This record gives sequence, C-alpha cells and structure tokens, in this order.
Amino acid sequence: MCGRYASFREDQSIADEFAVATVADDVRLLPPSWNVAPTDGVRMVVERADRTTGEITRQLRVARWGLVPSWAKDPSIGSRMINARVETLADKPAFAKPLAARRALLPADGYYEWQAAPEPPAGSSRGRRSPKQPFWIHPEDGAVAALAGLYEFWRDPSKADDDPERWIVSATVVTRAATEALAPIHDRQPVILPPGAWSAWLDPAIGAGDARELLDLAPPALTATPVTTRVNAVANDGPDLVEPVGPDLPL
Repeated sequence: MCGRYASFREDQSIADEFAVATVADDVRLLPPSWNVAPTDGVRMVVERADRTTGEITRQLRVARWGLVPSWAKDPSIGSRMINARVETLADKPAFAKPLAARRALLPADGYYEWQAAPEPPAGSSRGRRSPKQPFWIHPEDGAVAALAGLYEFWRDPSKADDDPERWIVSATVVTRAATEALAPIHDRQPVILPPGAWSAWLDPAIGAGDARELLDLAPPALTATPVTTRVNAVANDGPDLVEPVGPDLPL
C-alpha cells in the first residue's frame, strides 16, 4: 500500500511540470509536506471544464486523501480508501465510476514504505523483533513522481446549498504489485505514470478500458533510501525525514 508520501515542491514548479493552466486558490494555502498522511489535503492535477467558459483545462487543485464515494453516508469511509488496487478497479463500485470519468495525478517527490525486520532465529533469546525500517522511495533522477489517482465529489447533506464547505473533494492513490526489486521492502507500490502517459490518463474523453491499460506501464527507475523512524509519527514533518541513515538499497 501507499500510506505516506511527500510533496514539497513549489506550486509553480508543479504547475510548470504538468503544464497546468489554472491553479486553485486553496492550493496556495497548502504548505509543503515531507509526511503527507491519510485525510490530509493533497495537490492533484486534473482536467475539468472551466466554470466560466466550459472549456476543458488542466488544473491544480486540492483534495482530501482518502476517497469518499458519492453514495457514502458520511466521509469517515475515506480513511479506509486511501488506496485503490489496480487489479480490482473496474469491479469496485467506489472506483469504477472515477476510473471512467475522474482521474487525477498526485504530484509527489517520493513515498515511504516500511520493511519488516527478519524473524529472529529459532531458539533465539530475543524477545521482540526490531522495529520496521522506513524507506524513502523516490525517482532515481530526482524527477517528480506522478502518482496515478482517482477523485470523487461528496455532498454533505447536513450543510446548506450556499455553504462553501458542502462539497468534499477526495482522492485515492492507485497501487500495483511491487516490482521484483521493491518486493523485499513491501509487496505493493503506488502506480507512477511516465510523462508520456499523463495526458491520456487525465483526458476525460479517454474511456475506462484505455485508461486502465496505462496502469500497466513500467514505472520509472526508483531509489530506496533508509530514513529515520521519526517519519512513523504523522506529527513529525520537515526535510530531515528524507535524510539517509544508511546506504541506498540496491534496486
């Protein structure tokens, strides 16, 4: 799964990288984060109709991480829908409709995954296993990681029609089986789309079937760097979380 990632590039850098035409006002208010956690606000790139002209434009917007289906009774379900497995996208009601019509790219500088310590030898006197080692997994060349995502709108029935907070926009990260190189750390990884696939993934005119095929493209070359266990606590944030505490894992 992907349960924590980092997104600390400047808004303008992301807008330039993804050829964004419009940056929503609330994006400017979202601070950089080295420890993005479920239910946090995240930046996402989408293609939607302009409210004034109706023209389809590429936009940088904010969503809450953890998809809330339109039919949900309350938004709490979102904390259990931070990831969408690529193998079952078309079969899950919560993801099938967004796959067809509401696809997004979530710009990230990298993500975190935790490797379990090996089991102690049989007969060992050690009482407890060592804590899991967190790894900062990021593009080898330092480029942005475009996480494949889906998004949805949820209307809060308890709020008035003129309440600006009546709608919640939420998103999920699509995951796939880990590559052979990353499998020793964790058996899943987020789908990271190459630049050549960005336009097709975002294009609302592309159907679910063709969009699904994009998720099978090979991911970019990644580097796994062991980092401090401070990242385990969502309250901790800052550049020190991605500082290496040992050599990179050969991939």
